[in-house]
Amino acid sequence: MTPRLLVLASALFSATALPALAEQLRIGWQQIVEPARVAQAGGKYESATGAEIEWKLFGGGADVIAAIASGAIDIGYVGSSPLTAAASQQLPIQTVYVVGNIAEAEALAVKGVTSPEQIKGKTIATPFVSTAHYSLLTALKHWGVAPGDVKLLNLRPQEIGAAWERGDIDGAYVWDPVLNQIKTSGGTVLADSKQVADWGGPTFDAWIVRKDYAEKHPDIVTAFVKTTGEATDAYLANPAAWGPDSAEAQEIAKLTGAPAADVPALLKGYAFAGLKDQGSEQFLGGATAQAIKATAAFLEEQGSAKALDDYAPYVNASFAIAAGK
Repeated sequence: MTPRLLVLASALFSATALPALAEQLRIGWQQIVEPARVAQAGGKYESATGAEIEWKLFGGGADVIAAIASGAIDIGYVGSSPLTAAASQQLPIQTVYVVGNIAEAEALAVKGVTSPEQIKGKTIATPFVSTAHYSLLTALKHWGVAPGDVKLLNLRPQEIGAAWERGDIDGAYVWDPVLNQIKTSGGTVLADSKQVADWGGPTFDAWIVRKDYAEKHPDIVTAFVKTTGEATDAYLANPAAWGPDSAEAQEIAKLTGAPAADVPALLKGYAFAGLKDQGSEQFLGGATAQAIKATAAFLEEQGSAKALDDYAPYVNASFAIAAGK
């Protein structure tokens, strides 16, 4: 074989024999007790998307938004308040899955306080620009307590847990598993997010994606949404099967740090939304954009955000609809 043919043969072999490189997907997640942790632990996202996934752990939604804004991650788990802040800043994001409405999973737990009036002058911690922060401000407004009458500290969940154990704070509005830590070590709940929702401040958790990534990799985003929905549907179909001794509870416990014995109760702290729910008017089909707008109006009133006229561009139901077919 001539040298030229050897070169051509070598090039042909290289082009056909080497496997194609997998697309990359960088996911920002939080240690929230929710059904998709099982899919994460079992590697189902990798097999469904065919992507090379890098999981990046964050302590709160504000950090996730910062990573999205900088281009450090492609998909992220956030609460409705940081999502609203991001959309209000017109960051290139889209909401692709509403995990569920927050109920007892977030709450204001305190010590030495038995009534809303007694919270004045107390040191209360919460992660700023989070759903917990939004709920705390909503609760204070409902009680007629000015935010300036409370010593508010901006701490991440793990920092809150440590501050509580040291006795540096009188309470915190935070989510599980740190909330459960506080409740089991002397803290009592003064208000939870289910009550705050009744007072006009509903909150939810969601998965968001960078718009440019979604446009370039729609199949990967659809597979991600489908995997999330299937995990949630599995739980909703039989919550009793996710008991403390179940494989699901054990996997969630390993990822979140919550005791497996507490996982069933922590899961009940959310009103989860299944895959078929996503495209409906109650979620991505309409209500999600309206909820973001209502949250933005409240944040604007607090002086922490400038509300837009329309938040529909920051919600995309097409991936969930495609995943449900």
